[in-house]
Amino acid sequence: MVPFLRILGIETSCDETAAAVVERDAEGNANVLSDVVLSQLDEHGAYGGVVPEIAARAHVEALDELIEEALKRANVSLDEVDAIAATSGPGLIGGLLVGLMTGKAIARAAGKPLYAVNHLEGHALTARLTDGLAFPYLMLLVSGGHTQLILVRGVGEYQRWGTTIDDALGEAFDKTAKLLGLPYPGGPAVERMARDGNPDRFAFPRPLVGEARLDFSFSGLKTAVRQAAQDIAPISDQDVADICASFQKAISRTLKDRIGRGLQRFKTEFAATDEKPALVVAGGVAANLELRGTLQALCDKNGFRFIAPPLHLCTDNAVMIAWAGLERMATGAAPDPLDVQPRSRWPLDSNAETLIGFGKRGAKA
Repeated sequence: MVPFLRILGIETSCDETAAAVVERDAEGNANVLSDVVLSQLDEHGAYGGVVPEIAARAHVEALDELIEEALKRANVSLDEVDAIAATSGPGLIGGLLVGLMTGKAIARAAGKPLYAVNHLEGHALTARLTDGLAFPYLMLLVSGGHTQLILVRGVGEYQRWGTTIDDALGEAFDKTAKLLGLPYPGGPAVERMARDGNPDRFAFPRPLVGEARLDFSFSGLKTAVRQAAQDIAPISDQDVADICASFQKAISRTLKDRIGRGLQRFKTEFAATDEKPALVVAGGVAANLELRGTLQALCDKNGFRFIAPPLHLCTDNAVMIAWAGLERMATGAAPDPLDVQPRSRWPLDSNAETLIGFGKRGAKA
């Protein structure tokens, strides 16, 4: 039987600095003792996006105090922690260096094992923390940098069924918001404006709808939004609301088709599974309530459980990093050496065909 475990998690992959202490009991149940997150929204808002150098400096300034606060809130000392888990990729290399080097220093000084965690694996395993979900299940990861449909077979066992061939969904939201003069981050701003808009005013394209492949594409949709805004310029607040509502509707219909096909494939490949199949949605865009509603209805229609972790666990956080470390420990996986290097690109499925963004640092996640 796996023993009781407690771990300190560190997350610095983008523009949130986070630390958390999480426990896992012998039966696999989680207990979150602390969860501290410091957002850098104010630092990046004026630029309409994340500035890597600013993000890295902010992590340096805040991380030590956040770790102290996480331990204090958990009412534990480093001596009472079994291991350190730190995000090692994918993400902005400056931020990854700050978090991973801090994790290494603590592990060395305290004599604790270090687990270098794939940020995407943290998202993939969060539903096991919140809902005790059994393998296998499908995960839709939708964030500023990723849009992927992934089969989660087990800890460290992932198969990518679909990915974006151009822009990530969160990127499309952010660029649409910037085009329309809305504040950063773009996702919440577009969602707010869409509430007062007419979703049927603009017939925006729904890329790849009807195709058998399970990939995504949002670049053409983003271009169509820009063209619509230019055609009716100068645009009023109502025009912006209508564009946002139509944009969001196009995305909902696109996801309905893409994910619907994925659910059918899962039912075909795992027909003998006794457990009710599940779709997990993760990543910052998972906070969008209309998209959640679309996915919930789709799961209800296809006999799937729909699992959306609490909003604070969908965005970047250290709880999921700590939990991923605990899951690896529970499998008996060896810790990482202290010379482990951060990886700005780190696909969950290393065997998947590269569709975009292959460079010196490897394939995009």
